[in-house]
Amino acid sequence: SSPASHASRINKKTASRGAEGSGGAGKAAALFPLRRSICPSGLPDAIGLPDAIGLPDVKKFTESWILKMNKAKRTAVIAGNWKMNMTPSEAKKTVADTAALVAGKDGAKIILCVPFVDIASAQCGAEGSAISIGAQNVHFAEKGAFTGEISASMLKECGVEYVIIGHSERRQYFAETDETVNKRTKAALAAGLKVILCVGEVLEQRQSGITEEILSMQTKLDLAGLTADDLKNVIIAYEPVWAIGTGLTATPEQADEACGIIRSVVAGLYGGAAAEGLTIQYGGSMNEKNAAELLAKENVDGGLIGGASLVPEKFAAIVDAAQA
Repeated sequence: SSPASHASRINKKTASRGAEGSGGAGKAAALFPLRRSICPSGLPDAIGLPDAIGLPDVKKFTESWILKMNKAKRTAVIAGNWKMNMTPSEAKKTVADTAALVAGKDGAKIILCVPFVDIASAQCGAEGSAISIGAQNVHFAEKGAFTGEISASMLKECGVEYVIIGHSERRQYFAETDETVNKRTKAALAAGLKVILCVGEVLEQRQSGITEEILSMQTKLDLAGLTADDLKNVIIAYEPVWAIGTGLTATPEQADEACGIIRSVVAGLYGGAAAEGLTIQYGGSMNEKNAAELLAKENVDGGLIGGASLVPEKFAAIVDAAQA
């Protein structure tokens, strides 16, 4: 039988298992126990998963395969998500101050995703620096009767390079779905934009031990219809919804595991080389204090930063942590 069908049998055998305890490894770990990843369905046949492999072996096999992915082949990306903050005049000064602090820090790609009305002033503030200015959302239609929306071609003509799609706040407050996330992603890529695609589980899903299933489903649905070439212009940001704006942060082990699950799913869809080259960020309350430990993990290639990106000194400290 195929690796996919074998993994499906394993999933059925283990579906009744509860989430495993974390052994008290920090506040977040105690509240939200880890569930160790098993081999996801759809891994490439080239991996050669033995047909008669047992569950412990599957765990060992999957984890060792993920660890063989060469992090040095990926670009670290530190992106700020300003959300609904900063007027144009404030944006220009904040970006300029940030640019001065990160000058010469070329060990990571630096992006600031700002409100639509701040794009032009942010670009002025970033002039002459390595900071790219991005947007926080895009509509899937080219034009039409969509009051208040912004198209990909509009962003492109404004000089925007990156756009965040599928952020949990868009899903929670504005009825964003995996279907619309997929449509927005396709529209952005077709216009020549690069996408920061957000996925992540809510509190109840983490506590129920179905984080792996949720991340796998979201990743597959959000990337549906994209080619391996398309994937070269996509960054995936893992953002545990329970850690956004709450002060809680996933432990480095939880972040690494979740990003590893996403990478495994991508390998099943596009092959090992595509998965190895994919930048996966962590986006759950990363700050200047925890960035170094999170970024040191094998599958964490950067951060999607919220509140700390509004303070140049804090954001610059995170960029410093990504230089190693």
